[in-house]
Amino acid sequence: MTHGKARPAREWAAESLFRPLAERLVPPLARRNVNPVRVVLAHTALGVLAGVLLRRGHRLTPAALLQVKTLLDNLDGQLARATGQTTETGRYLDSELDVVVNAAVLLGLAGRWGLPLTLLQSLILSVDYLWERGHRAARGEVFRTPPAQTGDDPRVLAALKLAYALYFTPQERMLETLFEWRLRARTGGEPTPAQRRAYTPCAINRVAVNLGLSTQLLALGACLLCGRPRVYLWSLPAQALLLTGVQVWREGQVRNTVSGKW
Repeated sequence: MTHGKARPAREWAAESLFRPLAERLVPPLARRNVNPVRVVLAHTALGVLAGVLLRRGHRLTPAALLQVKTLLDNLDGQLARATGQTTETGRYLDSELDVVVNAAVLLGLAGRWGLPLTLLQSLILSVDYLWERGHRAARGEVFRTPPAQTGDDPRVLAALKLAYALYFTPQERMLETLFEWRLRARTGGEPTPAQRRAYTPCAINRVAVNLGLSTQLLALGACLLCGRPRVYLWSLPAQALLLTGVQVWREGQVRNTVSGKW
């Protein structure tokens, strides 16, 4: 039984490598009533440890730890959905602790340049999130199903929401405003439903989703094994340029609808 979430496009690294392996771990962990939050905390600890070891000049052990981290990161959501333990707290915690790991890893690799690179990586991942949300909204689809469980600790949840609002929300608003402005610039006003669908084709999701975190850490692991970690660091601005090119392409798709070519 597959416990993955249906998405408009598939991330190859997650769907072909990590998620099938994680799926095998779901039944035994479900039988032992393992809380998915513990899985989140475990893969966060592994990721932070990898960052510390990178700072000390290690390469092979961090490469391996990051792949185990990615495996467990693909496991926690599957386990939560399979056991009916999805919570609002878990969703916020998973996203925010991923940033902690990314910062630890990039600081370990790049020193003081790790923080701006962490922000750039977050923007890349936010584009994936926003483009999927836009794709679903343009087609009247549900973006995220409600959590199966309620009763989150209100103080913990409030703290997590505040952290999200301080770090993620400004990025999302900036990007969303930019994307909407570019769409309206191409349509000359309020876009029609057809134009919104043209602006959010599956093709853009196929690109963005394959710059997801599973792919990021798999690529970093490969670069570490090859002794070329800086290749990964330089890939981040290259990824941003790629997404910029995709943005220009999707604007052209809308332009075709305006000029009557569709």
